[in-house]
Amino acid sequence: MKNDSESLSGRVCMIELCGLSLREIMGDSFNKPFLPTMEYVKERGKSAKPPKNIWEIIHRGSYPELQNKDVDWGTFYASYVKTYLERDVRSLSAVQNLDDFHKFMVAVAARTGQMLNYSNIADEIGKDQGTVKNWISILEAFGIIFLLEPYTSSVLKRAIKTPKLYFRDTGLAAYLTRWLTPETLAVGAMSGAFFETFVVSEILKSYSNSGIDYRYCLSYYRGKDKKKVLKGGKEVDAESEIDLIIEENGVLYPIEIRQGAKVTADETAAFTVLDKIENKKRGTGAIICLCPQPAALREKILQIPVWYL
Repeated sequence: MKNDSESLSGRVCMIELCGLSLREIMGDSFNKPFLPTMEYVKERGKSAKPPKNIWEIIHRGSYPELQNKDVDWGTFYASYVKTYLERDVRSLSAVQNLDDFHKFMVAVAARTGQMLNYSNIADEIGKDQGTVKNWISILEAFGIIFLLEPYTSSVLKRAIKTPKLYFRDTGLAAYLTRWLTPETLAVGAMSGAFFETFVVSEILKSYSNSGIDYRYCLSYYRGKDKKKVLKGGKEVDAESEIDLIIEENGVLYPIEIRQGAKVTADETAAFTVLDKIENKKRGTGAIICLCPQPAALREKILQIPVWYL
């Protein structure tokens, strides 16, 4: 397309090739985009099966070759990073020092599931913010990372407008941050961030594989409007946050992501902030977690197992 003299508008279809989804890894032919509704859950339940160990899948990653258990995980990713750096990135004039770019990739992987802070990354790798912004755009263009934009509305005046950063492949992020086994990843300091990254990635795949441009229907919310939460037996002020918002036909479906098996409806208190938005309706909300079965936590609030994605 780069060398084509015509735009080909209306005569070409762009298809995004993601890593394998959990459905594909499990041999499940279900192909509808995820939506936290009872209708979706009932239909999904007809074929959904829990994996033996979800952390093995998160750690292994979604590249097709790695689904062959005889392929060594460390060797594959070492070769991938080396080839990616030496062949693809070297061709981009913006990157002069490959060692610095490798340090940058490690710093970004360590921040998967967090709000993007250019200054913080720049300080860590000793580069200016302009360089970091340029390199972030390279990772995004190559499909290494995904930036989840915040939900914007004139009503939500205290909303934070910084995107969140997610690695597209949890195996690559684990390799770069040196979580070398599923067991250490599952109990490590970044387990929550990796679980959230995996969930967001799977939801993106469910839309992309259905031919839907998810960039226009997925967002998150974090605002400075305070809410009361229990912490250490005491009520404290906390910022409101909704991990993911799916918008469809003017309906906003809020989602929380928790790696635990036991969740409560109280963890969805921030969902009510969406009720302020005019001309939009708040749909069924959900907590995606490691619970054994889907269930209703209260009216319009579901718990959904991660393997129902």
